[in-house]
Amino acid sequence: MSLIDTARAVRDNAYVPYSKFKVGAAIRSTSGAVYAGCNVENVAYPEGTCAEAGAIAAMVAGGDTRIAEIAVIADSPKPVSPCGGCRQKIAEFADGDVVVTLATVDGIILQTTVAELLPGSFDADYMSRV
Repeated sequence: MSLIDTARAVRDNAYVPYSKFKVGAAIRSTSGAVYAGCNVENVAYPEGTCAEAGAIAAMVAGGDTRIAEIAVIADSPKPVSPCGGCRQKIAEFADGDVVVTLATVDGIILQTTVAELLPGSFDADYMSRV
C-alpha cells in the first residue's frame, strides 16, 4: 500500500464534528515502518490536532524518530499543506530533502520537500552556544 493509500484510509477515521474537514497523513520512517494519523477536533479546541502531528506521535510511540517520506491527503480543491506548527514538527524529525507528497481525494498531487515547506526552520544549530 502506498503512503497516499495509507493516508486516504486513515483519513476516514478523522474526528471532525466542527469543521467536517478530514485530513489523513502517513509517514514512512527511516526504518521502513509506516505510521498514520488523522485530525481530531474537540469542543475546547475546535481547530483540533493535525493529522501530521498524529502520525509523528505514532511514529515516536513506535520507537522511530526519523522521517524518510510523508504524505498528506484531504478533500480540497488543491493539495492540502501542513499548518505551520506541523511544518515545524516535521522539520524536527526529517531532513530538508525529505519528500512530502500533498494530495486531494480527486487525485491531484503535489510533491515538495521539507525545506521547501519550511525554509529557515528553527533547528538545534541555533542553540550551539548554550
